Amino acid sequence: MVTLVEQLTPSQANIVKESSEDGKSLYMKGICIQGGVKNANQRVYPVSEIQTAIKTINEQVTGGFSVLGEVDHPSNLRINLDRVSHMIENMWMDGPNGFGKLKILPTPMGKLVETMLDSGVRLGVSSRGSGEVNESNGEVKNFEIVTVDVVAQPSAPEAYPHAIYEGLMNMNGGQTLFNLAGEATQDQKVQKYLTESIKKLINELKL
Repeated sequence: MVTLVEQLTPSQANIVKESSEDGKSLYMKGICIQGGVKNANQRVYPVSEIQTAIKTINEQVTGGFSVLGEVDHPSNLRINLDRVSHMIENMWMDGPNGFGKLKILPTPMGKLVETMLDSGVRLGVSSRGSGEVNESNGEVKNFEIVTVDVVAQPSAPEAYPHAIYEGLMNMNGGQTLFNLAGEATQDQKVQKYLTESIKKLINELKL
């Protein structure tokens, strides 16, 4: 079994932003993994493999397990809690592709994603999982999805989330603010200050 990370550009993922009826929750919805075609990594995911993997993810969710995702895409299958930005609400098939609905969480990284979406930054997604790859034709079997991560527009020389995170850390008091934001998710003043700081960084980066 090998680690499989497949990134979709904003155009490929066709991500849309949704809010709950009460306006308290923010979601991202779109294609999370493409089936039946050779992707940029020269791998092909049979539709049946994606169907099985999605069934397993939904069973985890309905069983009460929180499937968490991060900003950017780590090279391993571990979930880093300090970089969690969302959780998978559910996944489904539409044609050959696997779709997903991601709920943005009120974590520091979740606030970062929310602010970027509100500022018009186009984000893509990256599936992270494991499986076996046929060396001759690139076909994947025994595929399992671990999570779906939020990633920046690949054409950018540096990943926007990483650039903003580094910028925040380099701000005077940025590390303290980041730590406070993680501990005070219900403190509106702290969250407002964090949001304003991220918007300032986005403007400076000319996103």
